This record gives sequence, structure tokens and C-alpha cells, in this order.
Amino acid sequence: MTGSVRVRRWPAYALAVLFLGYAVGKAGYALQARLGFPSGPPVSAAEAADYFLDPSTAQWLATLSGVLGACVALATVTPLGRRVPRKVMLLLLAAMLLAVGGGAGIMIVDGFVGIGVGWRWYHGVLGVVVIGLLAEMIRSYAVAPRHAAR
Repeated sequence: MTGSVRVRRWPAYALAVLFLGYAVGKAGYALQARLGFPSGPPVSAAEAADYFLDPSTAQWLATLSGVLGACVALATVTPLGRRVPRKVMLLLLAAMLLAVGGGAGIMIVDGFVGIGVGWRWYHGVLGVVVIGLLAEMIRSYAVAPRHAAR
């Protein structure tokens, strides 16, 4: 009997949608020069001087990170993405797990315990879902044969 590996594409597609939603939200805040997601305060010129980047630039960079995250997620399940060397993709996915997992972890802790950031319980649930989707996407990529995306 030959073992077959079923490649699950839906976690990557779901994460791509979430990353694009994040990017759209960040772009909206960049246009308003606001910090935060989902409800950042407006930043005065005096406060903006205290930051390394002005709020608008920081939000545009976060928008770019959301688009790049969606591209990486889709690269795990598309033939074009399968051309990326496996070790490089696994390093990208490990970095993504650290970055996204860290943000989702803060959402979870603040949503359920409360550390003063302002996330609610439903943000904590979303954080758990995001970590689960990301872990499943990485697992699916890691066990998939190289020809699975064709």
C-alpha cells in the first residue's frame, strides 16, 4: 500500500484572505495617519515626532507586510511558488510563524487575560484561528511532495 499525502490548500487561501484584509485595514489607517488596528487613535504632529516613523509611513509598511504575507501564503500552494527552493520557503514560513504568531499571541493574551492593549475576547479567538491556520499551512507545505501543486 502506498501512502498518499493530501495537500490542503484551503488554509493558505484563508490566510491570504486574512492577510489581504489586514493590508486593507492598514491602508485605511495610513490614509488617515492613524495608528493601530482595528481602532487606532489619531496621532497629533507632536506625538508623531516621538515615533521612529511617522504613523502613515508605518501603516503603509504594515500594508506591504500584509500583501507579502498573502503572497507567501499563496506561494505554498501554487506551481510558481513551488519553484522556490524548499529551504528558502521553510525559512520564510518560520519567520512568518514568529511574526504572525507573536502578534496573534498578544491578541490572545490581551483578549482573554487583558494586558492593556485593548483587544477583546473575539480578537483572542481570531488569534487562535490564525495560529491554527498558519500551523496547518506550514504542515501542509512541509509534507507535500514537490509535484503536488501542479
